[in-house]
Amino acid sequence: MKTFFAFLLFPMLCLSQTPLDQAEQLLQQKKYVEAEQLLSSYVTDNPNNLKALEFYGDAFGYQEKWDFAIVQYKKLVKASPKEANYHYKYGGALAMKTLQVNKLKALTLIGDVKEAFLTAAQLDKNHINTRWALVELYMQLPGIIGGSQSTSLKYANELEALSKVDGYLAKGYIYEYDDEPELAEIYYKKAITEGGSITCFEKLSNFYENTNAPEKALATIEASQAKHQRNALHYQIGKIAAEYNIQLAKGTKCLITYIKNYSAEDGVPIAWAHYRLAQIYKHQNHKAKALKHINLALSERPQITVFKTEKERILSL
Repeated sequence: MKTFFAFLLFPMLCLSQTPLDQAEQLLQQKKYVEAEQLLSSYVTDNPNNLKALEFYGDAFGYQEKWDFAIVQYKKLVKASPKEANYHYKYGGALAMKTLQVNKLKALTLIGDVKEAFLTAAQLDKNHINTRWALVELYMQLPGIIGGSQSTSLKYANELEALSKVDGYLAKGYIYEYDDEPELAEIYYKKAITEGGSITCFEKLSNFYENTNAPEKALATIEASQAKHQRNALHYQIGKIAAEYNIQLAKGTKCLITYIKNYSAEDGVPIAWAHYRLAQIYKHQNHKAKALKHINLALSERPQITVFKTEKERILSL
């Protein structure tokens, strides 16, 4: 259920600088505390402004303050019960709340989670994200409280009718979760053929990693790189090479390229690329090179425990 909230928020263009525009801009800039503070006073003065309530809930959600997000989204549901997205956000916040409480408390919330998502699905027959939420929910729930592969597949089929790529990815997820790797692979590959986005390639490569097929994972990422030409994929190739001790020369080349072309948009900090290079050189028994790169990693991120552990391993060569 951790993926639910990733779908909840959508950036919009700011055309002016009213308080709501300022709040929206702060959310886009990931300044969630500032957005929360701005919206706190605005919502107090404008308690019936639904957009303000939504942004306020979003600000809490981004900070994983689910209790506060739930309060705001519940207000939206009560104020506008025919708006599918409000039910979806409310259900998503409740779902995330279940991950923070004990199992008994979580069980008391599941009914409300289901009701919110099902209501959203009924209100909007084209709401893709709600159907994704229902696919995940029914797969992850134990059978005794309503979990069901067949129900999950029902919503995957609805997704496929709306978007073939989403439908294929959903079915890949279902079969991977249900330990049916042959079917999972088929649908992840169908998603690549149909859409070919980085996300599609990533789902298949992650599947191969999860099923201990690193060579296939590496080939999938290389295919993605050939199509999309993203520097971030150089890191992913190097990561798999380092983790599984395969194709080390290729991994080294890709990591060096990643460091050379790095920008903040690539996501993974350079320190991690140095860490992966240290792993590769350790596999090759190049102690001096391994130490050089693990020290570079530690100089940038001295608090990372795995870096410290890796240095100890290198020193013991």
